[in-house]
Amino acid sequence: MYAIGVGIAAILSRRPLLNKSSRQAGMAVCVLIALAMGSLVYLFLTDNFSLAYVVGHSSRDLPTFYKFAALWSGQEGSLLFWSWLLSIYVFSVLYSYRAKHPELMPYVGVVLAGVQLFFLILNVFIASPFKVLGALGPGGAMQVITQADGKGLTPLLQYPEMVIHPPMLYSGYTGFTIPFAFALAALLGRYPGEKWIHVTRKWTMIAWCFQSAGILLGAHWAYAVLGWGGYWAWDPVENASLMPWLTGTAFLHSVMMQEKRGMLRVWNVWLVFSTFLLCILGTFLTRSGVVSSVHAFAQSNIGPWFVGFLGLIVAVCILAFLARSKSSCRPRHKLSLDSYRSRTGSPSGTSLPPATTGASTISAFRCVRGIRVSRLSISCPTRAKPCLNPRSVMRRNALWSCCPSP
Repeated sequence: MYAIGVGIAAILSRRPLLNKSSRQAGMAVCVLIALAMGSLVYLFLTDNFSLAYVVGHSSRDLPTFYKFAALWSGQEGSLLFWSWLLSIYVFSVLYSYRAKHPELMPYVGVVLAGVQLFFLILNVFIASPFKVLGALGPGGAMQVITQADGKGLTPLLQYPEMVIHPPMLYSGYTGFTIPFAFALAALLGRYPGEKWIHVTRKWTMIAWCFQSAGILLGAHWAYAVLGWGGYWAWDPVENASLMPWLTGTAFLHSVMMQEKRGMLRVWNVWLVFSTFLLCILGTFLTRSGVVSSVHAFAQSNIGPWFVGFLGLIVAVCILAFLARSKSSCRPRHKLSLDSYRSRTGSPSGTSLPPATTGASTISAFRCVRGIRVSRLSISCPTRAKPCLNPRSVMRRNALWSCCPSP
């Protein structure tokens, strides 16, 4: 909450100290969640059966190898593990770009803090792994109960890939938060140019590699343990993990078109948004109990929270996109060659009116459906002025030329 509030204040006031305070608060969250993770791991390894989560997913005779993996075998622990992985990504981004992109990073920090806040609310108030077993004592006071042993880990989960498959998959899911934050920040902050694309491509590749490894490990696990005959024999929850991988793959390919030719800008933004939304959708299907699956958790009250979060993300993305669409195409010099000809009757090849081309340098924007897609600029020597080649107006790169002054 502090990182979000101070981050918004930093954006509005443009004070570097507020921006620094918000960034440090976001980085401190990683340390605090790491402490919570370390505490839960210690409770598992020491067989502390006064904790409901440890009782439900561990036992004294469970090998240490699986006691560590039992951390993410249930609803509560896996959500805490998700928050920890997300905090590592957030810490890495905030620290790596602490002195770069000063106009963009405040927005990125606020978006990342907002996503973190949602999962931390679930960890603290909805699905906490630190609930203690207790009963009312004779005087009405709550007394802690410690059981002799726990229920143990489900036999189906006692497989070596249980240790590596969920972390890989979760690292892919949480990693796609970073390109989402940069894309949304670029829209909210009206950030010009292609810099955010260059940044997000690297983080998207990292998340995509983790997601690919997680899917392949899950496919082998399902084939070896459950005897499923192929990928498409998987249940809906496992197929849901493929959807963000597909959109992430499409983004990695189409972003090259934007970097080299300035194309597919709108398409790339929505590919990033769709990838993150599909990650949250897959998490909702797994944790809400809506879909019956061996990979899904039991019925819980966590589903409406994810539905509300999905709706909020969709609304924010649409509003940010529409706001950027209306404001991004405001050229410094409004170019309308056809209207100028209709008013003056000038033949093709004539230059623009002196009010527009009086300077030796002119800049303009080319817009497609309200989105600025390229910047045009030309400098002409003394005795020449900029004019527009009418044959190239409809081409992707409208060409300016220098025409001799009459």
